[in-house]
Amino acid sequence: MGIFTKDIKSMEDLLIHGLEDVYYAEQQILKSLPKMINKATNRDLATGLKNHLEETKNQVERLDKVFAKLGKQPSGAKCPAIDGIIEEADETASEIEDKAVLDAALVAAAQAVEHYEICRYGTLIAWAEQLDHEEIVRFLTTNLNEEKAANAKLNTVALRKGVNAKASA
Repeated sequence: MGIFTKDIKSMEDLLIHGLEDVYYAEQQILKSLPKMINKATNRDLATGLKNHLEETKNQVERLDKVFAKLGKQPSGAKCPAIDGIIEEADETASEIEDKAVLDAALVAAAQAVEHYEICRYGTLIAWAEQLDHEEIVRFLTTNLNEEKAANAKLNTVALRKGVNAKASA
């Protein structure tokens, strides 16, 4: 189902589709994070990615609860956006030989993922609030706050922990 198909007839349908989109995205992220962790040579970056892998597992559990609160089975809807972000990251990483530059590229790829998730969760929260689904807003807000924190940690790794400086040396 695409974002503007006949299957979406109401705001409730739009919310469900958005939840399916982010559920699929989180599943794809769970698959790609271990690959990024294995490629990272900067210790702070690898640790941050490992920590976020655990957070992502918890985010999926929260999404399971969201679907349950709405009386739906958790399911994902193919998300070309996250697939594209991950594919681009994989292609870029495969072209980089210098490990320091690769770490910088991994930070950028992880931040692209975080920004996508921040966008999706923010929208889903607004829709859930509009539809008076306060019982799911808490779960979505927790996920959003974790995504924002992950992005901030990536900024720190890139700028204060020296990933970008080492890559440019």
